[in-house]
Amino acid sequence: MEQTHPTKRALIDAVIKLLEEKGPELITSDEVLHLSGVSRGSLYHHFVDFGDLIEAAQVRRFTRYIDESIEFLANVALASRTRDDMRAGLAKVTRATQSAETSDRRFERVMPFAAAAKNPRLKHRLGQEQERLTQALMDLVADGQNRGYFSLEFEPRVIAVMIQAYTVGKIVDDVTETHMDPESWNLMIDAVLDRVFGLDGISQNRNEQTA
Repeated sequence: MEQTHPTKRALIDAVIKLLEEKGPELITSDEVLHLSGVSRGSLYHHFVDFGDLIEAAQVRRFTRYIDESIEFLANVALASRTRDDMRAGLAKVTRATQSAETSDRRFERVMPFAAAAKNPRLKHRLGQEQERLTQALMDLVADGQNRGYFSLEFEPRVIAVMIQAYTVGKIVDDVTETHMDPESWNLMIDAVLDRVFGLDGISQNRNEQTA
Protein backbone atom coordinates (compact mmCIF):
# COMPACT_ATOMS: atom_id res chain seq x y z
CA MET A 1 0.00 0.00 0.00
CA GLU A 2 2.99 2.32 0.41
CA GLN A 3 3.23 2.74 -3.37
CA THR A 4 -0.52 3.06 -3.90
CA HIS A 5 -1.79 6.37 -5.27
CA PRO A 6 -3.18 8.51 -2.39
CA THR A 7 -6.64 8.71 -3.99
CA LYS A 8 -6.77 4.97 -4.53
CA ARG A 9 -5.62 4.40 -0.96
CA ALA A 10 -8.31 6.74 0.37
CA LEU A 11 -11.00 4.80 -1.48
CA ILE A 12 -9.71 1.44 -0.24
CA ASP A 13 -9.40 2.73 3.33
CA ALA A 14 -12.99 3.97 3.20
CA VAL A 15 -14.28 0.58 2.11
CA ILE A 16 -12.21 -1.18 4.77
CA LYS A 17 -13.76 1.06 7.42
CA LEU A 18 -17.25 0.28 6.11
CA LEU A 19 -16.45 -3.45 6.09
CA GLU A 20 -16.03 -3.20 9.86
CA GLU A 21 -19.73 -2.32 10.05
CA LYS A 22 -21.43 -4.26 7.25
CA GLY A 23 -21.05 -6.86 4.54
CA PRO A 24 -19.55 -5.88 1.18
CA GLU A 25 -22.90 -6.32 -0.60
CA LEU A 26 -24.41 -3.56 1.58
CA ILE A 27 -21.78 -0.92 0.81
CA THR A 28 -22.79 1.75 -1.71
CA SER A 29 -20.61 3.93 -3.89
CA ASP A 30 -22.20 7.06 -2.39
CA GLU A 31 -21.10 5.98 1.09
CA VAL A 32 -17.55 5.36 -0.08
CA LEU A 33 -17.31 8.66 -1.94
CA HIS A 34 -18.68 10.60 1.03
CA LEU A 35 -16.35 8.91 3.51
CA SER A 36 -13.25 9.19 1.31
CA GLY A 37 -13.92 12.66 -0.08
CA VAL A 38 -13.10 11.36 -3.57
CA SER A 39 -15.09 12.21 -6.69
CA ARG A 40 -16.96 9.58 -8.69
CA GLY A 41 -14.77 10.27 -11.70
CA SER A 42 -11.63 9.56 -9.69
CA LEU A 43 -13.11 6.30 -8.44
CA TYR A 44 -13.53 4.98 -11.96
CA HIS A 45 -10.13 6.31 -12.95
CA HIS A 46 -8.48 3.98 -10.44
CA PHE A 47 -10.87 1.01 -10.59
CA VAL A 48 -12.55 -0.84 -13.43
CA ASP A 49 -15.86 -0.76 -11.58
CA PHE A 50 -17.20 -0.46 -8.03
CA GLY A 51 -16.83 -4.21 -7.53
CA ASP A 52 -13.14 -3.87 -8.34
CA LEU A 53 -12.80 -1.41 -5.46
CA ILE A 54 -14.72 -3.64 -3.04
CA GLU A 55 -12.49 -6.59 -3.97
CA ALA A 56 -9.32 -4.53 -3.55
CA ALA A 57 -10.44 -3.57 -0.04
CA GLN A 58 -11.34 -7.15 0.86
CA VAL A 59 -7.94 -8.35 -0.31
CA ARG A 60 -6.16 -5.52 1.50
CA ARG A 61 -8.01 -6.44 4.70
CA PHE A 62 -7.14 -10.08 4.18
CA THR A 63 -3.51 -9.11 3.56
CA ARG A 64 -3.39 -7.47 6.97
CA TYR A 65 -4.12 -10.80 8.63
CA ILE A 66 -1.65 -12.57 6.32
CA ASP A 67 1.15 -10.21 7.35
CA GLU A 68 0.28 -10.56 11.04
CA SER A 69 0.28 -14.36 10.76
CA ILE A 70 3.65 -14.41 9.01
CA GLU A 71 5.18 -12.09 11.60
CA PHE A 72 3.71 -14.07 14.50
CA LEU A 73 5.00 -17.42 13.26
CA ALA A 74 8.34 -16.00 12.15
CA ASN A 75 8.91 -14.65 15.65
CA VAL A 76 8.17 -18.11 17.08
CA ALA A 77 10.71 -19.68 14.72
CA LEU A 78 13.37 -17.06 15.46
CA ALA A 79 12.92 -17.44 19.21
CA SER A 80 13.16 -21.26 19.11
CA ARG A 81 16.49 -22.79 20.00
CA THR A 82 15.25 -26.35 20.45
CA ARG A 83 12.44 -28.53 19.15
CA ASP A 84 10.65 -28.11 22.49
CA ASP A 85 10.90 -24.34 22.09
CA MET A 86 9.21 -24.64 18.71
CA ARG A 87 6.48 -26.86 20.12
CA ALA A 88 5.87 -24.46 23.01
CA GLY A 89 5.80 -21.50 20.62
CA LEU A 90 3.21 -23.13 18.38
CA ALA A 91 1.15 -24.03 21.45
CA LYS A 92 1.03 -20.30 22.20
CA VAL A 93 -0.02 -19.63 18.62
CA THR A 94 -2.81 -22.17 19.05
CA ARG A 95 -4.17 -20.54 22.16
CA ALA A 96 -3.87 -17.04 20.70
CA THR A 97 -5.70 -17.92 17.49
CA GLN A 98 -8.34 -20.22 18.98
CA SER A 99 -9.67 -18.05 21.77
CA ALA A 100 -13.27 -16.87 21.89
CA GLU A 101 -11.99 -13.32 21.61
CA THR A 102 -10.65 -14.01 18.10
CA SER A 103 -13.92 -15.40 16.75
CA ASP A 104 -14.60 -12.25 14.71
CA ARG A 105 -11.22 -12.56 13.07
CA ARG A 106 -11.92 -16.11 12.00
CA PHE A 107 -15.12 -14.94 10.32
CA GLU A 108 -13.26 -12.08 8.63
CA ARG A 109 -10.65 -14.51 7.34
CA VAL A 110 -13.12 -16.91 5.73
CA MET A 111 -15.73 -14.49 4.39
CA PRO A 112 -13.70 -13.43 1.32
CA PHE A 113 -13.29 -17.08 0.31
CA ALA A 114 -17.04 -17.54 0.17
CA ALA A 115 -17.35 -14.45 -2.03
CA ALA A 116 -14.54 -15.70 -4.26
CA ALA A 117 -16.32 -18.97 -5.06
CA LYS A 118 -18.25 -17.28 -7.89
CA ASN A 119 -15.89 -14.38 -8.54
CA PRO A 120 -12.81 -15.39 -10.57
CA ARG A 121 -11.19 -11.97 -10.21
CA LEU A 122 -11.45 -12.00 -6.43
CA LYS A 123 -10.40 -15.65 -6.32
CA HIS A 124 -7.23 -14.79 -8.25
CA ARG A 125 -6.41 -11.89 -5.94
CA LEU A 126 -7.01 -13.88 -2.78
CA GLY A 127 -5.08 -16.80 -4.22
CA GLN A 128 -2.01 -14.66 -4.68
CA GLU A 129 -2.07 -13.53 -1.05
CA GLN A 130 -2.89 -17.01 0.21
CA GLU A 131 0.05 -18.43 -1.71
CA ARG A 132 2.29 -15.76 -0.19
CA LEU A 133 1.34 -16.95 3.28
CA THR A 134 1.72 -20.60 2.33
CA GLN A 135 5.17 -19.97 0.86
CA ALA A 136 6.26 -18.05 3.96
CA LEU A 137 5.11 -20.90 6.18
CA MET A 138 6.78 -23.45 3.90
CA ASP A 139 10.07 -21.59 4.35
CA LEU A 140 9.65 -21.66 8.13
CA VAL A 141 8.77 -25.37 8.09
CA ALA A 142 11.70 -26.24 5.82
CA ASP A 143 14.01 -24.36 8.15
CA GLY A 144 12.50 -26.23 11.10
CA GLN A 145 13.04 -29.54 9.34
CA ASN A 146 16.68 -28.65 8.66
CA ARG A 147 17.11 -27.81 12.33
CA GLY A 148 15.46 -31.08 13.42
CA TYR A 149 12.30 -29.48 14.81
CA PHE A 150 9.86 -31.05 12.34
CA SER A 151 9.53 -34.59 11.14
CA LEU A 152 10.71 -35.13 7.56
CA GLU A 153 7.72 -37.39 7.00
CA PHE A 154 5.54 -34.53 5.79
CA GLU A 155 6.21 -32.07 2.98
CA PRO A 156 6.52 -28.38 3.98
CA ARG A 157 3.41 -27.41 1.99
CA VAL A 158 1.31 -30.04 3.78
CA ILE A 159 2.39 -28.74 7.18
CA ALA A 160 1.92 -25.12 6.09
CA VAL A 161 -1.63 -25.78 4.93
CA MET A 162 -2.44 -27.77 8.09
CA ILE A 163 -1.31 -24.87 10.31
CA GLN A 164 -3.51 -22.45 8.38
CA ALA A 165 -6.45 -24.83 8.42
CA TYR A 166 -6.52 -25.23 12.19
CA THR A 167 -6.08 -21.51 12.87
CA VAL A 168 -9.43 -20.76 11.20
CA GLY A 169 -11.11 -24.15 11.55
CA LYS A 170 -12.70 -23.41 14.90
CA ILE A 171 -15.27 -21.29 13.08
CA VAL A 172 -17.25 -24.54 12.80
CA ASP A 173 -17.77 -24.34 16.56
CA ASP A 174 -18.13 -20.54 16.62
CA VAL A 175 -21.44 -20.67 14.74
CA THR A 176 -23.12 -23.16 17.11
CA GLU A 177 -24.95 -22.33 20.32
CA THR A 178 -23.42 -25.28 22.17
CA HIS A 179 -19.63 -25.06 22.22
CA MET A 180 -16.97 -27.65 22.86
CA ASP A 181 -14.52 -27.25 25.72
CA PRO A 182 -11.90 -24.83 24.33
CA GLU A 183 -8.94 -26.36 26.14
CA SER A 184 -9.87 -29.84 24.91
CA TRP A 185 -9.70 -28.42 21.38
CA ASN A 186 -6.31 -26.85 22.12
CA LEU A 187 -4.99 -30.11 23.52
CA MET A 188 -6.18 -31.96 20.43
CA ILE A 189 -4.26 -29.51 18.24
CA ASP A 190 -1.21 -29.97 20.48
CA ALA A 191 -1.49 -33.72 19.88
CA VAL A 192 -1.64 -33.20 16.12
CA LEU A 193 1.42 -30.97 16.27
CA ASP A 194 3.19 -33.59 18.37
CA ARG A 195 2.54 -36.01 15.52
CA VAL A 196 4.17 -33.54 13.15
CA PHE A 197 7.07 -33.13 15.55
CA GLY A 198 7.18 -36.88 16.33
CA LEU A 199 10.56 -38.05 17.52
CA ASP A 200 10.03 -41.43 15.89
CA GLY A 201 9.41 -39.77 12.54
CA ILE A 202 12.47 -37.57 12.86
CA SER A 203 14.71 -40.43 13.96
CA GLN A 204 13.39 -42.76 11.28
CA ASN A 205 13.85 -40.28 8.46
CA ARG A 206 17.32 -39.34 9.64
CA ASN A 207 18.30 -43.01 9.76
CA GLU A 208 16.98 -43.49 6.22
CA GLN A 209 18.97 -40.51 5.00
CA THR A 210 22.20 -41.72 6.59
CA ALA A 211 21.76 -45.39 5.67
